[in-house]
Amino acid sequence: MRIVDLFSGAGGLTFGFYYNLINGGFVKNENCEIVFANEYNHVAAEAFQINFPDIRMLNKDIRKLNRNEIRNLIGEEPIDLIIGGPPCQSYTTIGKRIYDDKAKLYNEYYRMLSIIRPRMFLFENVKGMLSMKDEHGELVVEDIERKFEFINNNLGYRTHFGNLDAVDYGVPQRRERIFIVGVRNDLDIKWDFNKIHRENYRLSVQDAISDLPKLTSGQEKYKYDGRQHAKNDYQRLMRGNNLQLTCHFSSVYGDKIQTVINHVPQGEGKTYINNLVDTGELDENYRLTSGYQNTYGRLVARQPCTTITHNMSTPSGLRCIHYEQNRALTPREGARIQSFPDWFQFVGNHTEIKQQIGNAVPPLLAIKFANYLEEILDR
Repeated sequence: MRIVDLFSGAGGLTFGFYYNLINGGFVKNENCEIVFANEYNHVAAEAFQINFPDIRMLNKDIRKLNRNEIRNLIGEEPIDLIIGGPPCQSYTTIGKRIYDDKAKLYNEYYRMLSIIRPRMFLFENVKGMLSMKDEHGELVVEDIERKFEFINNNLGYRTHFGNLDAVDYGVPQRRERIFIVGVRNDLDIKWDFNKIHRENYRLSVQDAISDLPKLTSGQEKYKYDGRQHAKNDYQRLMRGNNLQLTCHFSSVYGDKIQTVINHVPQGEGKTYINNLVDTGELDENYRLTSGYQNTYGRLVARQPCTTITHNMSTPSGLRCIHYEQNRALTPREGARIQSFPDWFQFVGNHTEIKQQIGNAVPPLLAIKFANYLEEILDR
């Protein structure tokens, strides 16, 4: 398959087409050629280039990619697939929902389709996209379906919408996302989300990260604990032949946050702490007045993790307190839960690293998509 990768980020979706999973390890997929990738954020583009050094990365605003530049990059051979989804921040149901310039970037996807004319495309975004409306009050998904169906007299795409949860595909995390698959309307290709291979097991957060070194507030560790070996196939896959750990660091908390963390049991959060205040077991100073009901929450060891976001290390942002240790998840633990192997590198300051991890498509889910797309495009 010849592929163009748009809005690539650090490369979670890319990973699924660049590698295949064979005999318990990640092996380069020689059947997929990613002709070029595009990412606007310079640190995400840098991380992408480190992890995929043989892919041409265009670190620029997609709106500045012109037809001649694109045609020169892809050459005479046809493109089979465009992958990638525009930024999701405008669509998320948490925080502000604004139909801003980022929300309109699906129009650039439309423009890329008109120039590149791939056989298919794969587009990913948050569930909030389903209810987002444009400036005219029309649902964005209806605008996408209508525009993509008829791009010009000779080109259009039949669109298929699917709501997939990563936990069903071997990822130790509940993460529902919307996937839009487009098939060029001159092709007799049948798409069926149910044909993407689902696993008959569900991994827990403990399955994913229990072998990683223990940390206390403010600590960072660069090597595995010699006494803690990989305990299951998932951990062995994530470790590979890696020896050095990166991004395994914990924040320093003030007295209030650390006290809250110390008192929250698995599965509980803000309401539990405020009940302790009400009963006098904690001082009134520890009452939590901000955040949602699932904030300041501790994960449950034997259950899949909640959705990893860029707030994965912020107890006031969502349920992200380690199931056993009195701290929030580290970026490396978040990457593990996303199914990035330990050798995958992230770049930038702490905030930028967490954004690269939290915004990504889980690589193992991406591999499932790639396998099915290869199968139907090779027929």
